[in-house]
Amino acid sequence: MKTCRSALVAASVLAQCTSLAAAHAFFQQSGSGSVDYNSSCVRMPPNNSPVTDVSSPNLACNVGGTKAAAGFCEATAGSKFSVEMHSQLNDRSCTNQAIGGNHFGPVLVYMSKVDDASTADGASASWFKVDEFGYDASSKTWGTDKLNANCGRREFTIPAKIPAGDYLVRAEAIALHSAGQKGGAQFYMSCFQVKVKSTGTGQVPAGVKIPGAYSAADPGVLIDIYGSGFKSYTIPGPAVVDQSFF
Repeated sequence: MKTCRSALVAASVLAQCTSLAAAHAFFQQSGSGSVDYNSSCVRMPPNNSPVTDVSSPNLACNVGGTKAAAGFCEATAGSKFSVEMHSQLNDRSCTNQAIGGNHFGPVLVYMSKVDDASTADGASASWFKVDEFGYDASSKTWGTDKLNANCGRREFTIPAKIPAGDYLVRAEAIALHSAGQKGGAQFYMSCFQVKVKSTGTGQVPAGVKIPGAYSAADPGVLIDIYGSGFKSYTIPGPAVVDQSFF
């Protein structure tokens, strides 16, 4: 990807850089059932640029992701919770793509049980995956296509038997348009501070560390999605947690 230095590049290159930056995005809103929490519980990234180093602590909750959000969202175990991505800050217009510029890739959602969601740093946490959509070869549909078709919104179910308490919810989209070389995959993620109400008494899965769950050479991270041999996609990270575990 070109680096945009407006004082040093020609107008045509600057326009291309501006277009690429506009194609970037971030998760910035959430909801639970009929309640729209907007951005009240998200640890908002400073901009819509991606993380590209899978070993960086920023992979957990993005750049500046250790800073607490303004408040908490509430959810009930077994109910629906949604995360929402858009390319520009506070622009929830459905006429604009959630993540454009051919930024094709999977969408994943993780949760982490923490003592206090306002102070947990994410990188020290253990994460378990609760939702994902990678690639449907029959319709040639990516998770990011699903986001764009649904006004940036991805809805998932909070595991029904999950213990009550504080959680971080980590929403992530991985753009693979430049992933044919190491360091080319682009990771867009945000963490949400959520208090879950539940009567469940099940244990929380051991989970994975982030960073640590992905390798730069993973087949879902290092992949040429435009190559003639591309037919299927392996989503990186662990499998979605089995509801019966709880």
